Amino acid sequence: MTSFHRPRARRRKHLVGLSAAFALTAALVAASPAAAVPDPGTAHKADTADHTAEVNRQIAAGGIPGVDEVAHSDNVSHLANLPKQDPFTTPTSFGTDIAFQGRYAYDGNYDGFVIYDISRPSRPRIVSQVLCPGSQNDVSVSGNLLYLSTDSSRSDNSCASTSQPASEKSSWEGIKVFDISDKANPKYIAAVETDCGSHTHTLVPDKEGRNDYLYISSYAPRPEFPDCQPPHDGISIVKIPRKNPAAAAVVATPVLFPDGGNPGSPGHSATSGCHDITAFPGKDLAAGACMGDGILLDISDREAPKLIDRVQDTVNFAFWHSATFNRKASKVVFTDELGGGGAATCNEATGSERGADGIYDIIGHGDQRKLVFRGYYKIPRRQADTENCVAHNGSLLPAKGRDIMVQAWYQGGVSVWDFTDSAHPKEIGWFERGPISTDTLAVGGAWSAYYYNGHIFSSDIQKGLDVLKISDRRTDSGARVHLDRLNVQTQPDYRR
Repeated sequence: MTSFHRPRARRRKHLVGLSAAFALTAALVAASPAAAVPDPGTAHKADTADHTAEVNRQIAAGGIPGVDEVAHSDNVSHLANLPKQDPFTTPTSFGTDIAFQGRYAYDGNYDGFVIYDISRPSRPRIVSQVLCPGSQNDVSVSGNLLYLSTDSSRSDNSCASTSQPASEKSSWEGIKVFDISDKANPKYIAAVETDCGSHTHTLVPDKEGRNDYLYISSYAPRPEFPDCQPPHDGISIVKIPRKNPAAAAVVATPVLFPDGGNPGSPGHSATSGCHDITAFPGKDLAAGACMGDGILLDISDREAPKLIDRVQDTVNFAFWHSATFNRKASKVVFTDELGGGGAATCNEATGSERGADGIYDIIGHGDQRKLVFRGYYKIPRRQADTENCVAHNGSLLPAKGRDIMVQAWYQGGVSVWDFTDSAHPKEIGWFERGPISTDTLAVGGAWSAYYYNGHIFSSDIQKGLDVLKISDRRTDSGARVHLDRLNVQTQPDYRR
């Protein structure tokens, strides 16, 4: 989830019925044989202990790994890399977000999504690939349903659609629903159009287990977009009956910023919608990263989220991008995507407080809770001026008694860091590759990095799926926590 893409065009139509367009997409959904998967160990047999130690010495002295050279801290192992496979091998087929369920990982791609079997983390394999261009393709899973965000203006709701101008009223973007009961042959079954598309979405189950709600985050309205008109100061909420997903529809469009939100200033985004929301259903809380504002929401009424508190950072934050609670829901980590994910901001010129994480403690109770700033975190390893690098998608590592996060930093790689002391966070492990190019700025690196059942899974924009493992006394207790599913923006209550 990033700001590479801006929403383009929208047509107001809550429920798109099953049609010939859906039938056409069935031909585009195909299983990919595991035979195409290379030996995941081959790529890093040369990564010997002596070589790694030498690279680490260079990095400690302020150096940068060579082009595509793998480097990592002593407590992190690189178990596997599975490169992108056709039809997702083009430079614009960006790998994006990941959801997990059982032994499967579901990896979004600008051109569709991939289902991996991760039952053997050191040898992941492709089960199927779905070609369905739509930009972002943020993904979440619920039982036998998979939800996919479309955030580019399309000619129709099918997976065979083409790009269409933002000003065209007939354009479509929103949420697509797939049946994944047969992992080798997912089926496209429903779609819901949403105002300004769906840059990201957050799965929020109801308390009875009968319906899923999707909080749709989108932004950047313009007067010439007929279905994405300013001020666009809220979100769309889609309700999906689990037993009848074809009845999915928008049920609410709550306004979160009745005053219009942060008006913006040079170098700091104005608020015109949200970029991403993380829900903590067990606590009836959500935290929203909304361009120029960070917000805390009461979601006890799933169809009517209520604002509890709102903060701004007019000094260092350029674009409020995403949010993560700690285990107790007593803190929120907000990320700042300075440069929209396509700029080199992990360099000396940018400094340590821009393009960073902001750590906020939650103080008080009930409707009187407040977000109180405590400190910034940014990876301490210098990156090249040709490497896009900034704080991006991560998750908690559920270590007992500590607040630890695994996080992607694009070409800055993957960072494991401790924010138990909110004011003094520190990195405790890392993985990265050298720059894609030393001559020109090229977009790549880890889009998302999440901890799931003892391993770290990272979706690299260009390199495919990476699997890592950290072995450290501070994190080892997290490996004892096993989940049957994980949609990272639907944060589980690890304390139960």
